[in-house]
Amino acid sequence: MSSSILSDYCPDMSKYTVNILDRIDVQIEVTHNPFELPVDLFFAMAARINKKRSFLFVSKMLGKHIPVNPYTSLLSGAALALLLLTEQDDDTALRVKPLLQQALEGLRDESQAQAAYEALVAAKLSPSAPLAFIGFAETATALGHAMYNVLAERATYIHTTREDIPELVSVINFEEEHSHAVAHRCYALKPEALSGTEPIVLVDDEITTGKTALNIIRDIQSKFPRKRYIIASLLDWRSESDERACEELQAELGIAIESVCLLKGRITAVGSPPDEIPVPRDLSGFPEAEISIVHLGDSLEQVKLAVGSGDSSGHPNGSPYTIATGRFGIEAAQRSAIDGEISRIAEELRQQRSSERTLIMGTSEFMYVPMRIAAEMGTGVRYQSTTRSPIHTSDEPGYAVTSGQPYPSPEDLDVRHFIYNVAPGQYDDIFVLFERDMPQERVAPMLQILRRLAGSKVHAVFLTANTHGWESLDQ
Repeated sequence: MSSSILSDYCPDMSKYTVNILDRIDVQIEVTHNPFELPVDLFFAMAARINKKRSFLFVSKMLGKHIPVNPYTSLLSGAALALLLLTEQDDDTALRVKPLLQQALEGLRDESQAQAAYEALVAAKLSPSAPLAFIGFAETATALGHAMYNVLAERATYIHTTREDIPELVSVINFEEEHSHAVAHRCYALKPEALSGTEPIVLVDDEITTGKTALNIIRDIQSKFPRKRYIIASLLDWRSESDERACEELQAELGIAIESVCLLKGRITAVGSPPDEIPVPRDLSGFPEAEISIVHLGDSLEQVKLAVGSGDSSGHPNGSPYTIATGRFGIEAAQRSAIDGEISRIAEELRQQRSSERTLIMGTSEFMYVPMRIAAEMGTGVRYQSTTRSPIHTSDEPGYAVTSGQPYPSPEDLDVRHFIYNVAPGQYDDIFVLFERDMPQERVAPMLQILRRLAGSKVHAVFLTANTHGWESLDQ
């Protein structure tokens, strides 16, 4: 990193312990905080229902489990992109310094987040050499896309997925060992986009052991060899032994593996989470909101991909995906069309808002496009996504996840998804965005929950045409 540029920011050495539900003590030692951002801007904590790991850093930036200003999420990826640029050379670092400072102020103060992000986009920054970004599903699909989008003029982006698309061959396969859903796939329509010599930037919201990144590097290197990889994350908690494993892989494969992060440290945990799965709040006493079903097939004709998926029971869904997510790979030439589609959809949905108390929800891996749409829908909008992560809920003060509603995933009825931290009547309008159409009976359980949570209206928005004969939820 260019010390002459970042000399204003000093590493923040601090050590403290967080108690979770009087059952888990997590000791956190912050060893590197290059921008001196307050640690409580990054996360709150919760108990995780997972035998492999008892706790969870619940991000306040990503818009996954906690509702956020959408520009905050976009800026978190942008800040990582700027950090990456400052490491290239002093001339580049000098050029981005004002934008970096503005981005940091936007992260500290959400009232400045929109202006900071728009300034970054207008700057049309470009890395000195091409880069290929890969975002990890499900939580970092939007983070990776936001990071790529700042540098899109000389970059490509694709995200991994846990979905099965039988019509395509996954070009990268690896496992996320600590996760409840370990298998990752990567469906690149243009495998040659990964076959060059440019560095690959692997983007995850949090690096705990680094094993996931090493697994994907090993697989990529066996198929698309190159000399340099960069691991980018908001949080980096790797231990000394984890970092040694990274060094050993570098020596074994003859490659360089670098890392950039916004917060780095060490963690140790003692204790175990509650054994019981919390009972979701009974919503039967709350009135049902009105519901609106919107299909936007005509708006996305330029960015469709006509392939379907299969769930774990073998049931197919032939509805087309949108390539605007980066699920199949995107490059700079597609940016203008995608941005135009996002703006048109945002304007259409904005006209349907009834109040400033509005929540835009992404679904599972489909995060970035809903986040961008949310950002263009006016003031008062909050953004978050559904998730497949099982988390213990509690209303104790300071605890990160106060409520949760489970439902069968519309994409795969054998997989449970969750809506966290949405209280009944907290929002007048809830817009839930789906990447593509799916059978009505698969979506109904989720929409019935949202009808009890919305104060006025639920807008179920499908970004592809009605291929399953939708009429209304009540029919």
